Amino acid sequence: MNNNDYPDFHFIAIGGVGQSALAKILLCLGYKVSGSDIQESKYTKLTSSLGAKIYIGHDKNNIKGNPKIVISSAIKENNPELKYARENNLDVMHRSDCLKFISQRFPIFIGLSGTHGKTTTSGLLSFILERMEKNPSYAIGGIIPKLNINAKADKNSKYFIAELDESDGTIQKYSPNLVVINNLEEDHLDYYKNGLADIISTFEKMINNMDKTSALFLNIDNEGCNIFKNQTKFKNIITYAIENNADYSAKNITFDELNSSFDFYKEDKLIGKINLIVPGVHNIYNALAILAVLDTLGFKYSEYYKYFPEFSGMGRRFQLVADVNDIKIIDDYAHHPQEIKSTLSAIKDIKRRKIAIFQPHRYTRLKGLWEEFLNSFDIIDKLFVLDVFSAGDNFDNEYNSKNFAAEISKRGIDTEYIEGDIKEAAKKITPKLKKGDIVLTLGAGDITKIGGEINDLLSK
Repeated sequence: MNNNDYPDFHFIAIGGVGQSALAKILLCLGYKVSGSDIQESKYTKLTSSLGAKIYIGHDKNNIKGNPKIVISSAIKENNPELKYARENNLDVMHRSDCLKFISQRFPIFIGLSGTHGKTTTSGLLSFILERMEKNPSYAIGGIIPKLNINAKADKNSKYFIAELDESDGTIQKYSPNLVVINNLEEDHLDYYKNGLADIISTFEKMINNMDKTSALFLNIDNEGCNIFKNQTKFKNIITYAIENNADYSAKNITFDELNSSFDFYKEDKLIGKINLIVPGVHNIYNALAILAVLDTLGFKYSEYYKYFPEFSGMGRRFQLVADVNDIKIIDDYAHHPQEIKSTLSAIKDIKRRKIAIFQPHRYTRLKGLWEEFLNSFDIIDKLFVLDVFSAGDNFDNEYNSKNFAAEISKRGIDTEYIEGDIKEAAKKITPKLKKGDIVLTLGAGDITKIGGEINDLLSK
C-alpha cells in the first residue's frame, strides 16, 4: 500500500451513531478514514459508501500506517486495536478530541449543551439553517427527521453545530464561539460523584476555555444555569426565559394536544408568533434557545419563522411511532427524572388515558435518583416498569425494577412490573391497552423497539 493510501484516522467501533457521525464528517472534509466494528450496520455501510475502509471484527492488523486512533469511553483497554495503538505510540484520540479537531476547521462553532434537550436543540438549529439554505455542517447524537441524517460537513460551511455531551466530563475540552446551556441538573452520578456541584465545575472549565468575545446563552429559569449569569469574562451573556425577565422570552403560550405556539419577544418588543408541532414546555425552551441564537447571528424573523412548524422533533424525542386502533404510541429517550417530568407534562392536559412504559437505564442512575424517579409519574394513569437496561452496571438487589414498581405502587400510582425482554413485555402489555390511550415509552435502552412490537400486535 502506498503511504498516500493510508488512513488519517482509524475509528474503533465505527458503527456507533456518534463515531460514525465523526467519521462521516472527516470523510466529507477530505480525510482518509478506516474503522472496525463487531458487526455490519447501517452506519458501517454509510461510512463505507463515503470511502471508508471498514473491517468487521477487532484486530490489530486492521490498523494500516500511523493513523490517529479514535475511541469512545466504551472502548476497553484490552481491545486488540487499542492495545496495538498504545504499544506503537500511535496518537489515540477520545471522540471528544476528534470533535474538537473538527470544530476548529470552521469559522463559527456553535455548541448546544445542558443536561437535557441538547440533541433537540442542535437538531432544530441544524434543521432551520438547512431550510434557510445556509449550508451548515453538524454532528448530532440523533437522526433529524425529514433530513434523515445526524451529521454533515462541507468545507465551505460557515457554521458548525455540535451537541456537546457532558456525561463524561469531556465537554470541558471545547471552545465554542456560541454555546447554549439549556439547563443543568444532577445526572451521570456514576461520573459526577458530588452531583450538580461537579457538573457546574466542569461547565466552568469549558467556559474558561472560551474566548472573551464568545457568546454564552443561558436559560435563566433554570437554577443551575443562573450560576453563570453574572460571569464577568463575557460581554455577550444572552438570557432567555419564560418565567423571568430575560433578553428573549416566550409569552402567551398555548397547547393544543400535540401542538404548541407562543409569542417570541426580544426584551419588550414582539418579534412574532412561533408555531410548533411538538408539545410541552421543554420544547418551548428548546425553540426559544434557537430563536435567541438565530437573532444573535443576525437572521430576521421573516427568514426562519415558517420552518419551525416543519420540525417534528428528533428521533426518540417525543416521536410518534404508532397510531393504531386510536391508540397513539410515542417514544422518548427520557431516562432522567427531570426529562421524564418534562415529557409527561406535554400530555398533561390531553383527554386520554395516559400510559407510561418505563425502562430504567443503569442501576447506578436508578439508585442515585431513586426518590426523584418515584416522584416523576404523578400524572400517569397506568405505569408499566420493565427490567433495568443495565448498560454494563451490575445487578442491584435493592434498587431494581421490581422493587421500584412495588414502591411506586404504594404512592397510589397503578403500577405493574413487567419481567422479560422487549418482545415478551410487548405481549404482556398489549392486551391491557384500550382504544383512546396515549402510550409513552420512556428510556435510553432497547425500549425504543417496544412501540413497533405493540403496533404489530395491535395490527393483527
